[in-house]
Amino acid sequence: MIPKTIIEKQLTAISASLPAIKPEVFLWAEQNIFLKWGVLSHSKFYCLQCAHVWKPSCQSACDKFTTCPACMGRLKMMPYNQVHFKETEYFAVIDSCAGFQVVRMIISHKHMKKNFIPTHFHKEVMQHWIAPSGEVRTLSLSTNVFSSTLDSWKFYSPLEIRPKDFVRNAKYFINPYKVYPHIKVLPVLKRNGFKSSVYDIAPHLLFSSLLSDPIAETLLKSRQLNVLQYYLGASRQDIRRNWQAVKTAIRNGYKVSDVSIWEDYLELLRYFKKDLSCALYVCPENLSEAHDHLVQKKRELLRKKKLQDLRLEIEKAQKRYANDKRRFFGLSFEDGKLSISVIEEVKDFMREGDDLVHCVFTNEYYARKDSLILSAKVEDKSVETIEISLSRMEVLQCRGMKNKPSKHHKQILQLLSENLYKIRERMKKTKAKKESR
Repeated sequence: MIPKTIIEKQLTAISASLPAIKPEVFLWAEQNIFLKWGVLSHSKFYCLQCAHVWKPSCQSACDKFTTCPACMGRLKMMPYNQVHFKETEYFAVIDSCAGFQVVRMIISHKHMKKNFIPTHFHKEVMQHWIAPSGEVRTLSLSTNVFSSTLDSWKFYSPLEIRPKDFVRNAKYFINPYKVYPHIKVLPVLKRNGFKSSVYDIAPHLLFSSLLSDPIAETLLKSRQLNVLQYYLGASRQDIRRNWQAVKTAIRNGYKVSDVSIWEDYLELLRYFKKDLSCALYVCPENLSEAHDHLVQKKRELLRKKKLQDLRLEIEKAQKRYANDKRRFFGLSFEDGKLSISVIEEVKDFMREGDDLVHCVFTNEYYARKDSLILSAKVEDKSVETIEISLSRMEVLQCRGMKNKPSKHHKQILQLLSENLYKIRERMKKTKAKKESR
C-alpha cells in the first residue's frame, strides 16, 4: 500500500532507517526457539541437531524423547521418516524508536536433513508501530493470496504500510513463540505497569492495551495475569461487564484460577441476584464446587418452572393417554427384585426420561396409539423402559441408561416374553366389551 497520510509517510521513513537485526539475535533464536529433533530410520537413530547416528535399544525405540550420546541434546522423535524436515517459529524483537514502541516480528525456518547439520533462515516479516496513545499501525511483507495459509509470505517483497483495518486481519494477531530478552520500552509503558515479560500475550496487543485501556493497566498492576491474558486473548469475554466483581477480587487479593469458569460462575450469581461486590460470593475458596453448586441450583429452579409450564399440557395429555391405555393400567409382572409395570401417568414419562436420560417423554411416546410403554424397576429404581407394539404384540424397544441395555436386559426380555399373553388378554376383554354393546 502506498503511504498517503502524514503518519503513514513518517512511519515508512522511520522504518527504512531502522538498523538491521544483529546476528547475535538470530543466534539466540536458533538456540532458544527450536526443538532438537531426532528420527528413527532403518533401525538407526539420526540426530538432526549434530548429525550423529547410532543404534537404539529396543526400549528407547518406542520413546517420544531420547538423548543423543554425542551432543547430549534431548531429542523429540519425529513421528514420520522422510528426507527433509522443517520447523517454523516466530519470535519478536521489542524496541523503541522516535517516540514509538516497535514490535519487530521475525519468522525463522530450521531446515534439517539426516547426516547434515541443520541450517536456518530468518526474515523480518512485520513491524507494529505503537504510538503513546495506543494506536497501532503495521508494516508487513505481502502474502500469497492464493495460498491456503495466512502467513505465506513473499520474502522478496518490501515492508509496506497496511491500512488501519488491518487489525481485523488474522495475520495481525500472530503471537511470537518467544521474545528476545533485551527489551527497550517507552517510559510510559513502565509507568503503566510493564516490567520485563509479556506473559504469553502478543506484545503489540499488550502494549496498545496498556496505553489505551485502563482495565488492562489495572489488571497488570494488580498482577491478575490470568484475567489479563483472558481479557486480551479470548474471543468471547465479559470482563468489562463483570468489572465490579474483578475489583472485588483485586481488593481481596483473590487470584482467579480458571477465568472462563469464573465468568460462568458470575453469570450464575447475577441470575440469583447476588451482590457482585461481596467477596463471600465473588471469591469462593473452591471455584469448581461453587460453580457446580449454582449450576445444580439453577437446573432445579428451571425444572420447577418448566414443570409449571408443562402442567396444563400434561393434564390434557393425561386425559388422552388414560382414555387410550386405561385398559392396561394396573398390569405388572414380577421376578424377584425385578418388576415391570405399565406407566400410568404422563408425568411419570418425564421422570422416566430424566432418570434414564432418553427421549421417552420429549418424543411423546405416551401419544403413540399402537404402543404400550412399561417401566422395568429393580428395588423401585428404573433400569429400562420398554415399548411394545399392540398390533404385532412384540417388543419394539427395551432401553436403559442413555439408550443402552442394562445388566438386567436379558431377565427383562425373558419376563416380558412370559407375560405378553396378559397384555393380549386385556385387549381381548376390551374388544369383547365393545362387541357386546
